[in-house]
Amino acid sequence: MSAPNQSKSAETILTNARIVLPDEIIRGTVVMRDGKIAAIDNTISASGKDMHGDYLIPGLVELHTDHLEGHYAPRPKVRWNPLAAIQAHDAQIAASGITTVFDALRVGHDGECEVVIDDMLLLADALQAAQSKGRLRAEHYLHLRCEVSSNDCISAFEQLRGASGVRLASLMDHAPGQRQFPDMESYRIYFMRKNKVSEDDYQVYCDRRVGESQRNSAKNRALIADYCHANGIMLASHDDATQAHVDESVAHGVAVAEFPTTVEAAAASHSNGIGVMMGGPNVVRGGSHSGNVSALELAEKGYLDIISSDYIPFSMLQGAFNLAHVVEHIDLPQAIRMVSTNPAKAVGMTDRGSIAEGLRADLVRVHAIDDVPVVRSVWRESKRVS
Repeated sequence: MSAPNQSKSAETILTNARIVLPDEIIRGTVVMRDGKIAAIDNTISASGKDMHGDYLIPGLVELHTDHLEGHYAPRPKVRWNPLAAIQAHDAQIAASGITTVFDALRVGHDGECEVVIDDMLLLADALQAAQSKGRLRAEHYLHLRCEVSSNDCISAFEQLRGASGVRLASLMDHAPGQRQFPDMESYRIYFMRKNKVSEDDYQVYCDRRVGESQRNSAKNRALIADYCHANGIMLASHDDATQAHVDESVAHGVAVAEFPTTVEAAAASHSNGIGVMMGGPNVVRGGSHSGNVSALELAEKGYLDIISSDYIPFSMLQGAFNLAHVVEHIDLPQAIRMVSTNPAKAVGMTDRGSIAEGLRADLVRVHAIDDVPVVRSVWRESKRVS
């Protein structure tokens, strides 16, 4: 899914900007030409577009967002036109400064959500059609969220794995007692409040899902990992909690650890060269909504590598600026790398993610006056898209 959504321009000059480079901030000028960054210098041009001292940062690279599904299925039993849903999602993504996005599609049914594989296939086809017809502002790829505990995980994966733009697959197990909810009492309270069910119904559900996990998870992880390595699809783990989980991720060749739930798992992943990803909402709120480890704690310990928007697109940018304010040893260039350079590198995208000559001209103009920065302009491959 790499076709640009507009023809490339000849030349655009942005000047009098605070340019966030990988390791420093300079006041100066960026020249964009034919979709690339042609020049960067620390002088003010008389002929360029005046940024009035606003920041210029690289376009954000988002590896995990569940946001598209909410546009397509906004209420129980409601399905929106898939093209309209994708365009609404894309507009919010671009307006949040995200120029490359990996849209998560559900693979395998966990029994809680009413969207099924047919919905995911419809969205995958519509996304490819929207991008090929130039309807979209950001560049979209697919991230397959593989619920390895489910009975239909492999059959769903086989239907989606050949879709255009599949670049990432995550291995997750949301069965009771696993990873995200190791404390069964906390899970019971969460599940019963969310689904408004009786104790008996809850126990039936738990018994079924735990049994499915025991039968399916290990074999499904191995099958999906083998396919992804053979076909150039990057792998992510999900909600790792223990050293044993990380050892399993290392054995499967995982590149990204999505939302580890403990300091132990984050530290082990980081030390093994696996990029540790946490959600922007966790960063902005100062903690996990489900009681797991705080992203700020991981950042303070030096274990945080990547920030994802998760379920709030703007939380990537807001989270990066917040980090630079609240964590003493993290400056703005380092925080911005967590939403641009680092995620791009984790999935093998060497043509984007930094402001450097020869890389894609994916840029975001940001006005930062308080805790909530303002996105003023977004360029993708030299073209203004927001």
